[in-house]
Amino acid sequence: SWNRWALEVAADGGGRLHPVAHLTLRDLDWLDRQLPALAAGGIRLAMIAPALVDGRPLSHPDLDRAWAAFIEHDIAPVFHVANQQRPFDEAWYASDPEPTNPVLSSVFLWVPAALAISDLVVNGVLERRPELRIGVIELSAVWLPMFLMYLDGGVRFVTRLHGKAITDLPLAPSDYVRRQVRVAAFSYERPERLIQRVGDLFMCCSDYPHSEGTAQPLDDYRALDDTTSDPAGAPGLYRDNAAWLLGRGNGA
Repeated sequence: SWNRWALEVAADGGGRLHPVAHLTLRDLDWLDRQLPALAAGGIRLAMIAPALVDGRPLSHPDLDRAWAAFIEHDIAPVFHVANQQRPFDEAWYASDPEPTNPVLSSVFLWVPAALAISDLVVNGVLERRPELRIGVIELSAVWLPMFLMYLDGGVRFVTRLHGKAITDLPLAPSDYVRRQVRVAAFSYERPERLIQRVGDLFMCCSDYPHSEGTAQPLDDYRALDDTTSDPAGAPGLYRDNAAWLLGRGNGA
């Protein structure tokens, strides 16, 4: 039902609105029917869970068919906040009667996406599928520099310890992230500093109109005393990276 409504919104928007489909990888036959219908209606992004699929990691060979289908139909999977399968033992959530524990959902908001990306990089999915684009939305961005450092360092350590890597990776693990992943960054995360550390991988975001979002997101970015306060000084943050994620290429 959501996906049918998203198609209506995309049609009404005339190219200015980009609703995000919701998909599961648990039924690949259903996925194969959904993706061409979504693509034909102009949908370019689809939310999936950064989580195990019936006990299988996202890099499992059974799921390679899904990544091929995303590429074929030019739709980018994105990770976002949702009540998805959790990366931690359920006992950690027991203190909260609500479905979401505030400590785990806020402090460790980024962990599922980081874990999923690590799996896709280390086990060779992004090496085999260089056309696959991935977005990380509203899961914060300040974790990315540390994550990329540990991603490279962890693979180097294991390779040195055992004499070989799990998968042959011609590039540094972090380079696959730079090539194929874009991450939304709130203004208070000081995106200029993040860009300086790891490169131009970030997109502006707000979560508007949710109550926990920022009420005046553009004003918040304009108030920054750096190059990202002006869209002309940060085209990747304001335009090009989102355009790339939508399959439009830079500046489109």
